[in-house]
Amino acid sequence: MILEIVSPEATLFKGEVTSVTLPGVDGSFQILNNHAPIVSILKNGEVKITASRFDFNDNVEAKFNRINDQNYTLSINSGTIEMKDNKVIVLAD
Repeated sequence: MILEIVSPEATLFKGEVTSVTLPGVDGSFQILNNHAPIVSILKNGEVKITASRFDFNDNVEAKFNRINDQNYTLSINSGTIEMKDNKVIVLAD
């Protein structure tokens, strides 16, 4: 599936991922390939991304925390998420 993370300043990430775990207001939840359509509000927490490879722009890579070659996290204050047609868009603050 495609994940796109957008902040008010820039597009932080766009690429093919295996899974993404998000801090929902009612608890953390994970989205996998071909997940049903969903829209949700996000709270302060960590977005956890799993992918076989990551391509970051140099100016935004510092915002992400590297866990290992296939896992990164991004701290957010709040946001919204939409999953539709195997594309996840995260509007993060």
